[in-house]
Amino acid sequence: MAAGMQLVTPGLVLREVKIGEADRILTVLTPELGVISVSAKGSLRLKSKLFSACGLFCYSEFTLFAGKNMYLANDAQVKKVFFGLHESVEAMALAMYLAELALTLSPVGGEAEALLRLTLNSLYLISEGKKPLPQIKAVFELRAVCEAGFMPDLLCCRGCQKYDGGDFYFDGSAGLLLCADCAARQNKTPNLDPAALLALRHIALVEDKKIFSFSIPPKSMEALGRVTERYALQVLDKPLKTLDFVHTMLS
Repeated sequence: MAAGMQLVTPGLVLREVKIGEADRILTVLTPELGVISVSAKGSLRLKSKLFSACGLFCYSEFTLFAGKNMYLANDAQVKKVFFGLHESVEAMALAMYLAELALTLSPVGGEAEALLRLTLNSLYLISEGKKPLPQIKAVFELRAVCEAGFMPDLLCCRGCQKYDGGDFYFDGSAGLLLCADCAARQNKTPNLDPAALLALRHIALVEDKKIFSFSIPPKSMEALGRVTERYALQVLDKPLKTLDFVHTMLS
């Protein structure tokens, strides 16, 4: 966009950096532009029209002007605030992790819209305490990378085309499944029981509104979480600063 042009867009604040006494630089996930940097001058002043809408994890309608290096916020109206995130350290830790994962993916176009929707739904569930935090984490990890174009092959065993029955091994480096027998031939130990395998396929393949609609035993959830985390990190190919803190909080 040419400098000086105006844009109105919804966006979710995934990062804020305070500049001086009253200014902030925001990193905002939008449905069309993807991740953008926004200068919110004076937004830390209580009387500022930007104050309430520019906080971390606020979903707001922004009126922006295109500057030379970043967008400039002229106005912002709150659409949704996830108050429950601030009620526990565990909730905020997971929210920060999801934000870092989303920012690392930095999607554009249709991928940005899908990731924004996923992030909003995840923050809502965290804020309202409607799903276990490990489940939200696992769903976000796998679905986010799938939406970014890294859909693994979950149809059947790559070796013998077996679909189900018994434990399976998910190879995160190759993004494929092996049944227990085929995994053993490669000296690999299965890492998914039947419930975890079903959940993995569910997260990757169902429509948006159903991705969190499943329940599996705690041991299966632990297996699922290990697999989704490993796969997400494999895709991103970089460490995430917030991950150790999440492990501490959710363990």
